[in-house]
Amino acid sequence: MKAIEELRSLPVAERIQLVEDLWDSIAEDSAGLQLTGAQREELDRRLDDFDSNPAAGAPWEEFKSIIQRKP
Repeated sequence: MKAIEELRSLPVAERIQLVEDLWDSIAEDSAGLQLTGAQREELDRRLDDFDSNPAAGAPWEEFKSIIQRKP
């Protein structure tokens, strides 16, 4: 696709900004998206797991640090 090739030629900072802008536009339009029954059930299950044991998880900063250490 020619458009992808053109985008790849942009500086990294510009490509990151485009991705952020695109993501923001998706977030704005996401109000019209509906969850499937399976997605809703999974979210409910995860919320129940969290409610029954909120200390079982890890703070985002800790998890992020673990991910960033991996090669």
